[in-house]
Amino acid sequence: MKKLINIFSKRAGFGFLMVFSTLSLAGTAAYYSVFGLSSLFAGAKTEVIIMASALELAKLVVASYLHNHWSKLGLILKSYLTLGVGILMIITSAGIYGFLTSAYQTTADQLTIIDKQVLVVDMKRDRFSEQLGDYKLEKTQLNSNISELSKGLANNKIQYTDTLGNVITTTSSSTRRVLTSQLNDMKEERNRVSIKMETLTDSITSLDLKVLDMESNNEVAAEIGPLRYMSEITNKPMATIVNWFTLMIVCVFDPLAIAMVLAL
Repeated sequence: MKKLINIFSKRAGFGFLMVFSTLSLAGTAAYYSVFGLSSLFAGAKTEVIIMASALELAKLVVASYLHNHWSKLGLILKSYLTLGVGILMIITSAGIYGFLTSAYQTTADQLTIIDKQVLVVDMKRDRFSEQLGDYKLEKTQLNSNISELSKGLANNKIQYTDTLGNVITTTSSSTRRVLTSQLNDMKEERNRVSIKMETLTDSITSLDLKVLDMESNNEVAAEIGPLRYMSEITNKPMATIVNWFTLMIVCVFDPLAIAMVLAL
């Protein structure tokens, strides 16, 4: 009965938690390291997985062996095993770093593709906006010409004195026909320009909605939103921010796993 109570005591519970946490952390570090190294040496992926897995297991065993038999080991063997564990920790950290950076690069490549698609749409939109600006200037000039022709048509008066000395005011039919023809042509041209402006405006609005849809439905951009925000507030490239986070993870991942193995 006492043995059963000891198994479920707080101390024993923490021991089980320590074992589970240590194995989880060490196993996760080994997993990421092995597959990170296999990505670096993709030509011999299976062989690298086998080799890296054996080294990861050996590293934990040697670290425990050094801790338990430190005082009994000779200087040469102690130095070599310590150096081996240290080098294996560096290799594991490099594998983890490669795994994480490779994962980010895949996301970054997807984001680059979407950014290029948005850039193409923006370039097309800018071209439409430039054409719309030209048509606005043309319409302004047409309105000015129409106004001048209307004034000319309204002021188309000829005065002369008849034989009785009376001043006669009339209009020139030929001038009126010319001005009317020009005025109608200008109005038709203005209508044509207005239709083109409406078409360009609709196209620009459609492109704006397309860009908005691409950005709002972009899962990749949503995933790295916090990284992009940190990049903006620190004025550093997003790749640099990712590198900082990756290095922080690497610095505590495998070393913490080894420390927990020794503590256990």
